[in-house]
Amino acid sequence: MDMETLLVDSRGLEQVESVLANSFARSKARAATLGPTYHHLWETLETCAAGGKRFRPRMVMTAYDCLAGTDRASAAMVAASFEMLHTALIVHDDVIDRDFVRRGIPNVSGTYRLLAEDAGLAPDDAAHRGLSMGVIAGDLALSSAHRLLDGVRTDPATRERLGELLDDAVFASAAGELLDVDASTSDTSSSEETLQMARLKTAVYSFESPLKAGAVLAGADEAIVDSLGDFGRDVGIAYQLADDILGVFGDEKTTGKTTWGDLREGKRTALISFVAQRAEWEQISALVGSPELSAAGAEKIRGVLRSCGALDYVVSLAGDHALQAQHHLGAAHIPAALRDGLAPVATAVLARVR
Repeated sequence: MDMETLLVDSRGLEQVESVLANSFARSKARAATLGPTYHHLWETLETCAAGGKRFRPRMVMTAYDCLAGTDRASAAMVAASFEMLHTALIVHDDVIDRDFVRRGIPNVSGTYRLLAEDAGLAPDDAAHRGLSMGVIAGDLALSSAHRLLDGVRTDPATRERLGELLDDAVFASAAGELLDVDASTSDTSSSEETLQMARLKTAVYSFESPLKAGAVLAGADEAIVDSLGDFGRDVGIAYQLADDILGVFGDEKTTGKTTWGDLREGKRTALISFVAQRAEWEQISALVGSPELSAAGAEKIRGVLRSCGALDYVVSLAGDHALQAQHHLGAAHIPAALRDGLAPVATAVLARVR
């Protein structure tokens, strides 16, 4: 069982896809009046936004449906807003990581790097052009997320609350990225700091805020909204821990991302934080964060992460947070439909690392 087969029915996702398609169509039409180059950037951004698992829309729509929401058109607008935020963040994250591939194909930066190389630019200049276009495209996606939320039909108080949740997601994500960048130059990141980074960088915008947004739009009690935030926090941390594992040990054909990126950038994931406190760190410290990291060097790092217990530790840690997430759903005030709708999520997250 995986996230793509869980939660909201296909009709709800079709509504979200329709909202996204219409949003891109409007933006491309506007861009075309300013020239073909700008139109092409929007086309490239749309390609980047396609093909994902739509976790964030699934969170919004599932919470909304399980709490008996009746205006699916508005819920789809909220869901699309969080998906567009996700697009913005992954485009910018790839720029930060200097990754040029996403989901197995060239991302925005990769697309424009290839175009620049074909035009005769030197490799460094082509890479710079690609990354620059990634910054611009990510900014456009972020603006679109806010524009989509502005289009939701609801009362002023609910609209304000939804805006606060989207703002919380952006604010927390930026803080998480900052911690991530800072940690890449430090050997002293603690387990607590790593988990805080996972929560800020992933859990808030991917789980906490979308779930709460769906509940708020459905008119749920604050106790339910708060519990959904707690559930989202723990399942989101478990998800990020699983993502960290897959970023090093995953199959590139399945994940769509290189397994060298995190190691080359020296990201202080839970895996690296664990080994950095042990004697084995001396064996790989010069490799982690090296821009010249080779396939052999990456494989050596993986071997140390296995032998020192880092991999087993992070798998166990992800399991603990997934179980804690399930515990939040057991509260007496959580409706049975909501509990049943979300219970498989933690299981699916765990399945990513097994």
